[in-house]
Amino acid sequence: MTVLLALVVPFGMAVGYVVNRAAGRFPWDEPASARYAAPSPVVELVTALLFFLAVARFGLSWELPAYLFLAAVGVLLAAIDLRHRLLPNRVVVPSIGIGAGLLALAAAVEQDGPALLRAVLGAVVLFALFLVLALIAPSGLGMGDVKLAALLGLFLGWVGWQAVFVAAAASFVVQAVLALVLLATRRIGLKGQLPFGPAMLLATVLALGWSAPSLH
Repeated sequence: MTVLLALVVPFGMAVGYVVNRAAGRFPWDEPASARYAAPSPVVELVTALLFFLAVARFGLSWELPAYLFLAAVGVLLAAIDLRHRLLPNRVVVPSIGIGAGLLALAAAVEQDGPALLRAVLGAVVLFALFLVLALIAPSGLGMGDVKLAALLGLFLGWVGWQAVFVAAAASFVVQAVLALVLLATRRIGLKGQLPFGPAMLLATVLALGWSAPSLH
């Protein structure tokens, strides 16, 4: 386990470099808007930290590749959303399929059908919940956030229903805290809008950490 934790950090840095370049070049069907999404090594360190936390949370298990994938995609989506206020379908939608496939493989090997069913239901529940919220308050949530909720619900549902609902509630708390901090530091005005995707992703990290077996 110690060796795995040591190896995953440079691997995460390498993945973070690719993510930083990809986010900086978005949208990919147009000339590159920037060489990097953020000054190096910010994205690289964040990705490496998330990879480290994924290994610490799941260990050498069949579901670990799925959560490493989630970490990489999550950083990519957060970087794009912060720069463009957009969660692109070309990333979110395929990620749902890839994530489901990786978790299905884990469920098949570990013979854990209930976890896979819970993951699928978690995706459906969060998608429905955020869809209703987006219809009620379209200025606060977009359809990209709704689709992201389905992706995150898949991975949250795998670990348990508590993680699903903790992450859903924590998303709004995290968004409120971020808004207050940015207002206090005058980074945004009273009418400024923040993308909701990064708050959802951070809340997911917190919920997955909170749901770790060692914490119960």
